[in-house]
Formats: sequence, C-alpha cells, structure tokens
Amino acid sequence: MKPKVLITGGAGFIGSHITDKLLQNDFSVIVIDNLTSGDILNLPQSGDLKLFKLDIADEKIDEIFSNEKPDFVIHLAAQTSVNYSIKNIEKDAELNILSSIKIIELSKKYNVKKFITASTAAVYGIPQYLPIDENHPTEPISPYGLSKLTMEKYIKLSSVPYVIFRFSNAFGPRQKSSKESGVIAIFHKAMLENQPVNIYGDGSQIRDFIYVEDIADVCAMVLKSDIKNEILNFSTNTGCTLNELFNKMKSSYNYKMNANYLPERKGDIKDSILSNEKILSFNKNMTFTPLSLGIEKLKDYYKK
Repeated sequence: MKPKVLITGGAGFIGSHITDKLLQNDFSVIVIDNLTSGDILNLPQSGDLKLFKLDIADEKIDEIFSNEKPDFVIHLAAQTSVNYSIKNIEKDAELNILSSIKIIELSKKYNVKKFITASTAAVYGIPQYLPIDENHPTEPISPYGLSKLTMEKYIKLSSVPYVIFRFSNAFGPRQKSSKESGVIAIFHKAMLENQPVNIYGDGSQIRDFIYVEDIADVCAMVLKSDIKNEILNFSTNTGCTLNELFNKMKSSYNYKMNANYLPERKGDIKDSILSNEKILSFNKNMTFTPLSLGIEKLKDYYKK
C-alpha cells in the first residue's frame, strides 16, 4: 500500500512541485488548498491524487484527516509576505499561527508519522554572521518572521515527529510575480514584458536562491528517511546581490533597460545566506541547481 501524504497548500508554487515529485516516487497525495494563491492548473491531471478545495481553518479538515488517514503531513499553506504582515498583523497571526496549530493538533490526533513544514530565513532577523546556521539566534524583525518562529515552537511542543525547513529564497516555475519575496519571478515577468524592473535599495543586498525542484527533492528524501525532530536550513550556501541577479537575467533575457532603484522597504533584511552544512551531513551526495541553470529552466518552462 502506498504511503499517503497530505499537503496543505499543495496547489501552490512549492506545494505543486512537491506533489509532482511525490507522485513520481509512488506516494499517494492528498492536497488541501483554498486556491486563493494556488492554482488547480499547477496540479497533474493524473496520478494517485485527491484535491480538496478548502481553507485550512475549515472544520471539515478534521473529517479529511479521519477519512484519509495520512501517514505524513507537509504543511505549506501560509501567508508569506513580509509587507502584508506589517500592515495586517492580526491576519498574519491568524493564518500562520492559529491555522498551523489546527493542522499540528490534527496530525497529533491522527498519529501522523512525520510532520514537515516550511518556515523561513526571516526567523533569524538581522544576521550576526554569514552564512547563517541553525544555531544562529532567532530575532525576527517582521510579524511574518515572528509568526513563523511561533509556529516552529508549537510544533516542537506537540510531540509529533517533525522536520522544520528554513528555506532560503525559492524560485522557479509557477511562482507568482505578485509575491514580494519572489524577486526572480518579478524580474522574469518584467523582462519578458519589457517593463521596468524595480529594485528596493541600492541592489547590494545579498540573497541565497534555491531552485524549487531541489526543495521537492529534499522533501521526498526526508519522507523516505529516518530524519526527525530537526530544524534544517535548505539553501545553496551561495550569495548573490540583487544587482548581480539583475545583470545575469538582463543578459539572459536580452533586456535593454536599466534597473529602477526605489527606497528600501521596512522589514527587509540586508543580507541573507543560509548555511547548508547540517542538511549535507544527512546526505553528502545532495546536489543543488546553479542559479544560472535555474533561470534557464524557468525560461524554458514558460516557452513550453
């Protein structure tokens, strides 16, 4: 009998790639997604897959757990915008803390074997050193980072076996350019449409970009492994300034305009590179998609 994985937010950017990967690896997948930011077109049209169009705050979620009896849960449904969290602090807490508690408690109630979730590099706040490892102090500077850190603490208290991923800046196909964190998606759309590219600040800020299919691979690996009760960064451990990213994409897309520089935004962290030493200690053969190759794969996806 196939192991069964329930994925909240499974029709979204990261969730849909994980869904694809798990179906390829002979898992049965149940997706719960309200489709506000996810898209049914992101999901495959065949395979051992069930979709429930539902908000994770809905009381019917208990019934789904009861009927489907998932072996594993991957919790991705979340509010992911720093700027939104600053303007809507109560809603951010409701979506990222209270809704997460509900999924955690249901996982406990129905004896889920492992609970995997996506946290964020934003829990670290302003880096005291680079690259940031998992022992770095957690001092978030935005409500978003705080809500994700609070979710982590509830998971650790729950007694459900868990793996908490702190992803660096994910990019790749299906990422919506409306999300402020999706800088590559934003640049991609603007360059394809020959529209101005905005950079907040002077462009010297450093980010660490991870390709979305690498995230799907590591989630499949963790489900098949004995890894549990761990907090793991997942990144390339390689920094790139936004100016370097812009110039790399400008050349690749044959884009003719210069970047438009705007004032820095509140809540943005200047530099962020995550250490991947700990995750590599579990799998020394792990490979990462180089940024340039990931950008080309992104372009090819939309050409098709």
